[in-house]
Amino acid sequence: MVGMNRSIEASVSTTRYPFTIIKGQIDLTAPDFQHFKLSFSLCWSNVVDTLEALNKLLRDFAVPFAVVNGERLVELCLKSDYSRRKTPSAAALLSVLENQEEVSGLVSCPGQRYRGESGTEAAAIRIQSCWRRYLARTAYLCHCRRKWAVQVISLAWVMHTERCRVKRALQARRFNQLENYRSRAQHLAANWKHIRSSKRTIIHIPSLGFSQRQRLNTKRYDILQNIQISRLCDVRDDNVEVIYVCPMHLGEDILEYYSSLLKCNGGDTKTSQASSCSRRFIILTPEAVDHFPTHNMCLFTLLKYSPCTLKRIRHLIQGKQAYIVGGVGHVDDLAVADELDVPILGPEPAVSQLHGTKSGGRRMFSVAGVDIPPGQGDVYSLNQLHETLAELMTQNIRVQRWLFKVNVQRGGRDTAFCDVCHLSCYSWALQRYHRYGPDLWSSKLIQEPVLLRYLDDLPEWLARYARPAKTSRFLSWSSFLKTFLRQGGVVEAYPPSESITHLTVDMLLEPGGEVTMLSCGDQLHGSCHLDAVGSTVPQTSVHPDTLHSLCMRVAQACQQHFIVGYVSVGLATFVDRSTMEQKVWAFDLDIAYSDHLAMTQMLLMMTGGKLNWHTGCLEVPAPVKGKCSEYPAAATHPVVSRYAVIGIHLFHSNLSMLYHNVFFKICKVHGIGFNKKQKQGTVFALYDSSERCSIGMIAVSEDLQGALVTFARNLSVIHQEISSSKKQGETNFKDLIRNIEDVLQMIIQNKNQLKDKPAD
Repeated sequence: MVGMNRSIEASVSTTRYPFTIIKGQIDLTAPDFQHFKLSFSLCWSNVVDTLEALNKLLRDFAVPFAVVNGERLVELCLKSDYSRRKTPSAAALLSVLENQEEVSGLVSCPGQRYRGESGTEAAAIRIQSCWRRYLARTAYLCHCRRKWAVQVISLAWVMHTERCRVKRALQARRFNQLENYRSRAQHLAANWKHIRSSKRTIIHIPSLGFSQRQRLNTKRYDILQNIQISRLCDVRDDNVEVIYVCPMHLGEDILEYYSSLLKCNGGDTKTSQASSCSRRFIILTPEAVDHFPTHNMCLFTLLKYSPCTLKRIRHLIQGKQAYIVGGVGHVDDLAVADELDVPILGPEPAVSQLHGTKSGGRRMFSVAGVDIPPGQGDVYSLNQLHETLAELMTQNIRVQRWLFKVNVQRGGRDTAFCDVCHLSCYSWALQRYHRYGPDLWSSKLIQEPVLLRYLDDLPEWLARYARPAKTSRFLSWSSFLKTFLRQGGVVEAYPPSESITHLTVDMLLEPGGEVTMLSCGDQLHGSCHLDAVGSTVPQTSVHPDTLHSLCMRVAQACQQHFIVGYVSVGLATFVDRSTMEQKVWAFDLDIAYSDHLAMTQMLLMMTGGKLNWHTGCLEVPAPVKGKCSEYPAAATHPVVSRYAVIGIHLFHSNLSMLYHNVFFKICKVHGIGFNKKQKQGTVFALYDSSERCSIGMIAVSEDLQGALVTFARNLSVIHQEISSSKKQGETNFKDLIRNIEDVLQMIIQNKNQLKDKPAD
């Protein structure tokens, strides 16, 4: 056998045996095939199998002509595994052909298999297999999609049921909190007379529960909440202990400052009373302040997520009569009150959010029957804005300026205005008004041409001439308009007078039903003439009886709508040019403890005085002359009048360069300080230890003119000390000084008029 293999290898290497295959058939009688078969007769049994496989391949693909290289065919047979009888691959079979490229191109041609032997059956099998594969894969993909859908639906259903369960649990919990709030409020109302006359603990939480969008868009939100730190001055009542929840960590300098300040209760420096005041207040900062430094959460929410602080408050009020005084209402107020099991001196959050808006304030003033500016509330769309404004301008054609107020805001920060003088058709409308006169002008038929003309011109007029009152809040009218339409707002007339005085009145609607006026002052303004930065106390613009009557009507309307606690009313007074009579318009209602009231508490603390609403005076104990500092128990203490100028939102960016101790040394050098014996001078309110850009200031003097001069001088001195010609800084000091100068000029004019007026 070994000899036979050697002879075959020798013949393969030296000779060639080509033969042809035509249409997959071999001509067995052909000389070339006979010669090939004779030459390899010893291994012919192996060659036959390979040759049959090659013939079948050529028939299957209908190859018309192929030339076989005999030597390659035998070589392929020798390399094959004879024991397993494996059929060579198509590529191996085609490699034995002389015209391999031509046949390979024909075999690789699409559809060529179905032209050969049993092509129809092969095509049918192919089609059936593809169809079955398509059906199987389609069914599989459908099954996968259904399986995925089942998983998604089941997961969504589980999440939905879990959300519903949590929602129901939260609703039940909040309903229980509301019921508990109402129960505690009834107990507070029933025992209020006893509580306010006995020892009690007041938990002051100056929270601003605005919406999340408003909170995130407000800079220095923690400082804004801490402006009411002067609530600490409630300890001037010997029966009161104060727990003040602070929205930030205060430095030792501020803590020491307020500790020393609160020892001076009305200038009384007796050791026993000083130590008593220092022991009757505590400042706590929720630990959640460190966990949510950039979320601008309201203080009640921070306290809700501060279990350690809540536990400490519970320990401090254990066995004592206590209640909470909050700020702007939020749903978390109820959760904190429920956790501490103490009542809130204030309305339900839903009630305060409903009536504490600008539109809600207008509705409340209408119920009270007080004068309000011409206007319309609850404006939520652009068409409604244009139609409402056109109708108001037509009916009140003498109004020169119109205001646009966002529903939820503090003061006049989110307000825009537009002057009618820029309206092209206004002179024409005014001519028509003069032609018909005030009596006929009330007819809708006469007003209709002007109304239609206004509707055409208003969009362009607003786009070109409407301006935000505070550009730091809104850069343009378009940005303000988006907020106005999203939150809703009020369109209101600005008082038609060149001399307008705005007032702030703070009242306490006691749970027992009584009403107490706590503070009232004439507003001072900075760069924004609609946002108050301070006030003069007491107010001197409206007769006390007129003011008291108006406030009592507003208070009664609030009580009818279940509002209790602290309420701040914004008023505007001016002289009507047509009748030359004084008018008082109510334009703002804040159902919360105001910044103005907090600073007034500091004023009363430092002077030891009280506001007499019958006379409209700030009465303080008369300075004691001589060594005797006490009066007999039965004697009546003599009182004198004082006037104060309060600056609440004083801002200067250069103040951050000074530490508070350096700032007070500068003030001391310039004689800025408070005289405890004379009950006059200057006292400051510090808000934060980090930025130190915002402060409060109170100037007290024997008369209003002296208080204004002292306040303006203090601002000027501070500005000069912390500023240079190249670095003036960002401040509202200059604008406030100009406003004070205008007030001083008006006071001087009034004094001159009184001197020139002949005696009756």
